[in-house]
Amino acid sequence: MTLEISDLTAGYEGTPILRGVNCRITEGEVVGIMGKNGVGKTTLLKTVMGLLESDSGSVQYYDEDITDRSADERAGLGVGYVPQGRDVFPGLTVEENLLIGENVGSSDATLYDRVYEYFPILEERAAQDADTMSGGQQQMLAIGRALVGDPDLLLVDEPSEGVQPSIVQSITDDLARINEDLGTTILFVEQNLSVIQNLADRCYAMDTGRIVNELDDTDLKDREQLAAHLVV
Repeated sequence: MTLEISDLTAGYEGTPILRGVNCRITEGEVVGIMGKNGVGKTTLLKTVMGLLESDSGSVQYYDEDITDRSADERAGLGVGYVPQGRDVFPGLTVEENLLIGENVGSSDATLYDRVYEYFPILEERAAQDADTMSGGQQQMLAIGRALVGDPDLLLVDEPSEGVQPSIVQSITDDLARINEDLGTTILFVEQNLSVIQNLADRCYAMDTGRIVNELDDTDLKDREQLAAHLVV
């Protein structure tokens, strides 16, 4: 089991957001987290990554309890993170942004060649300031930055947000290739139905800080069922 989340609670300044979340991700899976705005999806990824301290419950990674580990320690264990909104480092070049991804990992292995294979625009624009790139290119850079350190688990928050529709499918295909080629387990948050249907092996639906449904590959073909978890 790559990741097991048990009775996880977390929040901000005393306001509870996650209310006893339970889910499991097996090695090599691509699992989606879906739900309306404000139900706790991003909070869940931040808590798994160690950017937000949990109030109770546990996070197990390859049968090791990492609940009290820092984000840097989790990165060193092989957890990569692509934040919502990308958060590329302005004033740094594409290449310098990628180097930051290498520095957070503990493994000697780096995947620059594979990153440039998946996202050739990053190699072409290695010397360009990251914040001058388009939204889609910045998303590719954020994924590449997380991938450089050869993570076993990749957490991706809203890969389609702020990206032109013509680029969304390309990024979806690239994430699928990363999973297939490298065996990277992926847990992603998304509200775009097409991305969910084309990328996820299965999906958890969240509402009011809880997992309220688990959808398998058959369920994912039903757009009406998916949309019901996204409509306000």
